[in-house]
Amino acid sequence: ETVRRAIEFISTHYCEQPSLGEIAAALGRSEEARTAVFRRWAGLTPKAFLQAVTLDHARRLLGHEGLPLLDASYELGLSGPGRLHDLFVTHEAMSPGDFKSGGAGLEISYGFHPSPFGTAVVMATERGLCGLAFADPGEEPAALEDMTRRWPGARLIQDQEATASYVERVFSPEQWRAD
Repeated sequence: ETVRRAIEFISTHYCEQPSLGEIAAALGRSEEARTAVFRRWAGLTPKAFLQAVTLDHARRLLGHEGLPLLDASYELGLSGPGRLHDLFVTHEAMSPGDFKSGGAGLEISYGFHPSPFGTAVVMATERGLCGLAFADPGEEPAALEDMTRRWPGARLIQDQEATASYVERVFSPEQWRAD
């Protein structure tokens, strides 16, 4: 129940970018207790969930609604486009401008790799992993097409070697980092 209320609070108040203290106060719990319960049940911290919700709305504002970066930043409750840039680079491995333009001028490497969940379709920019999908045998072209629709202006390069290191980091627990 606590996690459900936290998810609801974050999802409805994301544009205010509430602090951990504000989230905890809304739930009537201490920051430490709330973070521990949330992480145990949701698999990520409340801050990471807030970033995911904010990023999801940012994609909509920049993509479907076509808002300018500054307007989208303020609509999301961010202090400015620099925060939006950091959010996109960290989670999408591209700038918000690259995302908004459909990847125009962006180079994306891709590769197909075996994984515990079927064939992994791995997409990466020079900044890092920007996409990961899974395909059943014979469905790799459809999975790649689905992924590439997100960046119709990008230049795609098949490069198994460039994407192999991401597969190793994603699927090898000894490679995982707390951050």
